[in-house]
Amino acid sequence: MTLLGAEIGGANPFFVIAGPCVIESADMALRTAATLAEIARRRGLLLIYKSSFDKANRTAGTAFRGPGLDAGLRILERVRAETGLPLLTDVHDVGQVAAVAEIVDVLQVPAFLARQTDLIEAVAASGRPVNFKKAQFMAPAEMAPLVAKARAAAAAAGVDPVLMLCERGTSFGYNNLVSDMRGLEIMAETGCPIVFDATHSVQAPGALGTASGGDRRFVPVLARAAVAVGVAGLFLETHPDPQHALSDAATAWPLGEFEALIARLQAFDAVAKQAA
Repeated sequence: MTLLGAEIGGANPFFVIAGPCVIESADMALRTAATLAEIARRRGLLLIYKSSFDKANRTAGTAFRGPGLDAGLRILERVRAETGLPLLTDVHDVGQVAAVAEIVDVLQVPAFLARQTDLIEAVAASGRPVNFKKAQFMAPAEMAPLVAKARAAAAAAGVDPVLMLCERGTSFGYNNLVSDMRGLEIMAETGCPIVFDATHSVQAPGALGTASGGDRRFVPVLARAAVAVGVAGLFLETHPDPQHALSDAATAWPLGEFEALIARLQAFDAVAKQAA
């Protein structure tokens, strides 16, 4: 299967979706993207820059949400123009889809919206590749009906987009997520490329009362496990100064350690896919 001109899935090397959780400023976005573009070039990596123009699902009403649709898309346009990186961002309602699809290369449906039929159908009909996040409350097998909805909408629109499914952990009691690696194989039965979100999977949703917590120490552990299964892609939020990130401060991987992590994961990936 081809994504943005590169062969993905099967024995092909993993691609990466990476960037800060939310667009904090144009300057920070551009600096982060420039660093990621250099890493991608050195590592021979398909890297898609990810950042959200609006975090609509914040725990507290006072939490930073981002610059909004219009300003956020202008910043993302600058990121592509100055770095050449392809772009991914979230859409939260049907009314955003057309405008976002004009600017970014890949659309993403957030986990909490994975059951919203109108949104699923709209992003699939846009013709853009889509990354569908599995909701924390859904079993892996429940993604098959989502894929059926998306494929039907794409066929009705006369398009054939790449539809990807992304694991980001499943609710386990209160304020905790677990990642069941069996789910990666179950979701792969849909024929869609599978992405593993290693940073949100170590999140502790709502654990800080007015924000989510988490433990980034376990990002490499879960990423290695997913690579061993043979995923098509990895999702890794990264930030130049995670402790002061305006969203997901507890789980974003430090930008200064990003290339070292990718190098280790690429070594695992080569062994896993040769063995397969």
